[in-house]
Amino acid sequence: MQCLRWQPVDKTYCRGFAMCFSAEVSFIAAAVLLPSGIAAVKRASKTDRRYVPIAALPLLFGLQQAFEGAVWMSNGNAGLVEQFSRAYMFFSWLAWPVWGPFSVYFLEPARRQPLFIVFAIFGGILGGVQYFPYFVHDNWLITTFLGQAISYQSTELFDYIIGREATYMIYVAIIISPFLLSSHVNIRIFGWLVFAVLIITYMFFTYAYISVFCFGGALMSLYLVWMIFGGRQLSTPLRSS
Repeated sequence: MQCLRWQPVDKTYCRGFAMCFSAEVSFIAAAVLLPSGIAAVKRASKTDRRYVPIAALPLLFGLQQAFEGAVWMSNGNAGLVEQFSRAYMFFSWLAWPVWGPFSVYFLEPARRQPLFIVFAIFGGILGGVQYFPYFVHDNWLITTFLGQAISYQSTELFDYIIGREATYMIYVAIIISPFLLSSHVNIRIFGWLVFAVLIITYMFFTYAYISVFCFGGALMSLYLVWMIFGGRQLSTPLRSS
């Protein structure tokens, strides 16, 4: 059984540079991102299918935020918190390190595509090694309710090999670098937006860094919706066969 910790609501979390989270905040984010992502995917599929994977990112972020809302709603039920926390961390450890490079891959010319395949492969290896042990080791994923935020802490295999800081440096590099290295300016802008979220999270929100970083990334993904619908000129709509 997963170890759960709960702390009383501390209003100091809502002062200064702190950020207040709740089930309502997560579900509102999901309610915005899910239909926006679906609309972006539909738009991309009719104009330039290469953009479908990148257009799906807001949709995936919306699903993750919905799972975090479920974590909030399950507070007090250890079994449900465990299940929804694992679902949430699936996106953190596997979806983002794999889908991010994968989505950029389709936008790049053939000579540059192998680079992004390498990112996706390493992302899958790193994420899989970190994520799948949650299912066989008790207390390797600890969900802590901080009143106005959720902290996800875990034991990680790479802690014993290269250390936690090195692991996270590689992780964020795999997530952000593909966007920054893209030949498309709008994709690079998105990468810099995510990088800004990372810096802000590191400076002010280390007490709940996973939750805050993913929430910030989710908000930044709305830039991709703007890009699909008007921020760039997509190719001529595909003709139906």
